[in-house]
Amino acid sequence: MTDTTDQPGISAAIIVQDGKALMVRRRISEGELMWQFPAGAIEEGEIAEEAAVRETQEETGLTVKAIRLLGERVHPKTGRSMSYTACEPITGEAHVADEDELDAIAWVSLEEIPKYVPYGLFGPVQEYLDQVLVS
Repeated sequence: MTDTTDQPGISAAIIVQDGKALMVRRRISEGELMWQFPAGAIEEGEIAEEAAVRETQEETGLTVKAIRLLGERVHPKTGRSMSYTACEPITGEAHVADEDELDAIAWVSLEEIPKYVPYGLFGPVQEYLDQVLVS
């Protein structure tokens, strides 16, 4: 595994609207990671929740509010430090706002998540989605 101590942590936004979760597809995949939640590096002076809100705005044009931090871990596929924040949409409509980073977005139902993320989600994220994405 790569030494990630000098790399900034990554903050992901878990956004739910109308019974679906927002996922984005990166132009350049990180190994198996094609589809993921809006996410990006935590900048100096930011906390994870602020980074999740900022990255969502930059990548998808959607303005969200952080609800709560769901958990943190070292990602088993990338070795990067990850934070996951539950967010709720405030204004805007999600679209590919950063065409350099993303090539698609999707609102995904609970049943569809395994098609997008076949290796499974981080436990606390899956538990949160199991609670809020009622089919």
